[in-house]
Amino acid sequence: MSFLTLDGITASYGPTQALFGVDLTLEAGEVCALMGRNGMGKSSTIKVICRLLKHSGGTLTFDGRDIASLPAYKAARAGLGLVPEGRRCFGPLTVHENLHAAARPGEWDFARVCKLFPRLGERRDQVAASLSGGEQQMLAIGRALMTNPTLLILDEATEGLAPVVRQEIWAAVASLKRDTGLSLLVVDKSLAELRQVADRAVILERGRTVWADRMDALDRGVADTYLGV
Repeated sequence: MSFLTLDGITASYGPTQALFGVDLTLEAGEVCALMGRNGMGKSSTIKVICRLLKHSGGTLTFDGRDIASLPAYKAARAGLGLVPEGRRCFGPLTVHENLHAAARPGEWDFARVCKLFPRLGERRDQVAASLSGGEQQMLAIGRALMTNPTLLILDEATEGLAPVVRQEIWAAVASLKRDTGLSLLVVDKSLAELRQVADRAVILERGRTVWADRMDALDRGVADTYLGV
């Protein structure tokens, strides 16, 4: 059984259906790129995984367990760590307070997060609202890691950042893949960078999985068909 499996997932926002059949598998220790044009269901799929959106059909298992009935906080305790789109740091709290607000026992602590992102250690006592966008993104990733997840989900973690900061984030993702046993599910538009870190890719089109395979099988024809403007 795969570490994470979505099989035929459907979901709606009230009367509006958003997902029409999402299939996704991720093995322990793998990095999976969840891809697709804007509005194709990527964030809705992440919400279903994290139990922020209930699915109406299909099955969802994580670490050998059906998690369909879990509320979001219990899904987080089960090992799901989310870096949400838009960062959503606690603005009035310091860097140190943001990280410790999410802390759960495990290998990831304040010192280890600061080793991954030294800038957070330098800004330990700065409030989050005063940080740059890139620093807030580092803080959001560090906060998710402080929950000591077994699956880390990054939703558009490099969107809107300066190129030099984007490279810092990608370097951190590569480090997580290389140096930890974490599984990662990464939503991003940068195909070149995803090719460097992802083991497999899943592409959504109008709320359905239309392509899923090893990342090195994603050729230009597939990219042009499903990811091009």
